[in-house]
Amino acid sequence: MKRIIDHPILGKEEEREKIKITVNGKSISAYKGETIAAALIANGCRDFSYTRRFHLPRGFFCGIGQCTDCSMIVNGVPNIRTCVTRVEEGMIIETQYGYGKK
Repeated sequence: MKRIIDHPILGKEEEREKIKITVNGKSISAYKGETIAAALIANGCRDFSYTRRFHLPRGFFCGIGQCTDCSMIVNGVPNIRTCVTRVEEGMIIETQYGYGKK
């Protein structure tokens, strides 16, 4: 995993509570309070969604919720911006294709 282990605001890695989330059927570790995008990137996930027309991969881009490149299906709800949504224990996250399932 690639993470900042000693952040001036968030503290040291070992001081944060680890939780489990499921991404495309695979269980991964995340830290309580971090965004979904941060957890995914730390676990090597780079492609969050694919465009509707050309099926091109999209991932982390702006990091402030203004673009839609990091949109994924979270707990069955499409178009969730993962860069501004914090992880919660047991979340189910899926890659989004096009506009997502509704």
